[in-house]
Amino acid sequence: MAELGFVHLGFGPESVEYTEAWEEQRRVHAARFADEVEDTCLLLEHLPVYTAGRRTDPSERPLDGTPVVDVDRGGKITWHGPGQLVGYPIMKLPRPVDVVAHVRRLEEALIRTAAEFGLETTRVEGRSGVWVLGDPAEERGAAAGLPGTGGLSLDLDPRLHDEEFDPRLNGPEYAPSNAGQRREDRKLAAIGIRVAKGVTMHGFAINVNPDNTWFDRIVPCGIRDAGVTSLSYELGREVTIAEVLPVVERHLREVLEHAELRPRETEQAVGS
Repeated sequence: MAELGFVHLGFGPESVEYTEAWEEQRRVHAARFADEVEDTCLLLEHLPVYTAGRRTDPSERPLDGTPVVDVDRGGKITWHGPGQLVGYPIMKLPRPVDVVAHVRRLEEALIRTAAEFGLETTRVEGRSGVWVLGDPAEERGAAAGLPGTGGLSLDLDPRLHDEEFDPRLNGPEYAPSNAGQRREDRKLAAIGIRVAKGVTMHGFAINVNPDNTWFDRIVPCGIRDAGVTSLSYELGREVTIAEVLPVVERHLREVLEHAELRPRETEQAVGS
């Protein structure tokens, strides 16, 4: 593939409002389709925002009516905000478009990024994104409980038996942000994309050092039996966007520029 260029839209005090970045995506997308620019990855931090992909169920949105931006990517609802590095690779793919392969390449770049910081991550079958695996269920038991909760017995875990169980109504013992303390699977990076006219939009978000309690107001990516995490939490030290940014760029270049593209027909929107 051609060389991938990077554009920094804003970080920290210059974090970007979501709809502003979405408009910039559309502008670059049109230019890439017309071959006026090369493949381009927009990198940024967002101001706090919930965004919902096309498969989001109403029951997964914030219970308190917090505004949500409905977007045209695949996947379900998620949160973006400070401490999370967001990337929007806008790339022309060969036809017929292979959306799944593009998602796998993004996952690979982020898995390599985490590994460079000393964190082992992986894919989970049927769930896009990059994951830190928890302990086997039989080993978690009461040790998975949070201080003061008396422990969470997996045999009695209502999430396993009640399809209508809502973790948002049941306190920190079930909060997505506490999945690490429960030693469950937890998502480090989410991916949700769209392909229009053979050109990709949207992309990935890797949690570097955010306040993950923002995820507790929703059902992140529609997943009720796992949670979220960050590089800082898993490594036990403060990791910054500035540290991660050049590493992500390098691995995106390595994976995306040297990809052996073998297109096949697939669905047109996946992720979250």
